[in-house]
Amino acid sequence: MRIWAVANQKGGVGKTTTAVTLAGLLSQLGYRVLLLDMDPHGSMTSYMGYDPEDDGSSLYSLFHGGSGPVNAMIRKTQCDKVSIFTASTALATLDRQLGTQDGKGLVIAHGLAQVSDDYDYALLDCPPTLGVLMVNALAACHYLIVPVQSEFLALKGLERMMRTISMMNHARMKPIPYLIVPTLFDRRTRASGQALDNMKERYPQTLWRGIIPVDTQFREASRAGLPVSLLSPRSRGALAYDELLQDLRVFDSSDAKVAIA
Repeated sequence: MRIWAVANQKGGVGKTTTAVTLAGLLSQLGYRVLLLDMDPHGSMTSYMGYDPEDDGSSLYSLFHGGSGPVNAMIRKTQCDKVSIFTASTALATLDRQLGTQDGKGLVIAHGLAQVSDDYDYALLDCPPTLGVLMVNALAACHYLIVPVQSEFLALKGLERMMRTISMMNHARMKPIPYLIVPTLFDRRTRASGQALDNMKERYPQTLWRGIIPVDTQFREASRAGLPVSLLSPRSRGALAYDELLQDLRVFDSSDAKVAIA
């Protein structure tokens, strides 16, 4: 199982859309994909038709020992070969509840190890804040995707994310390989172009060569509870994510063991 985390310390940059769309594309290639909604807001959970107010078999249970094997907590989606570990709003209380308890930074890594033979990929939709959930995601992942909205304010969140990656690399056996992905790019605005130029100047080695454009089909896909690659496969957004996936599969081609630090 390859584990990809999708993270940025700013909301509204396209993390959920990125994770869901990549999952859909991977499933169309025949891969079995597990989505993990690690954000207490539960955007991915809602996207897939579940209620984040439901505290039943959600990711929250995993941090408290659960009520059975990990695979029993995983739910199906409308998308063939894609399953989801849902979020609940109770995830927002984890930092306060767990504090500095030893071993809580590896809960996700250990949980995924239990189902590593059942899935080819796991995609982690991370919260926009640094805490036990993001630490878990960065400790477990083999590869990190950092979506960045093509605007000035989003670049501040990217700076914070870069500092977090640097901090996490001190705790891992191997540095986290990552790719910065410009999202919500609007060719009609000067601001998008300026933000992209800024990213090219500051992060030339880790910035993806393409862009994810603004596309109304993303909204339609969310309403339908499906990846845009299934709802509108020839849309600009779907084609851009297909190009991104091709590059990610090349970049992330090393040993496929769970990255427990």
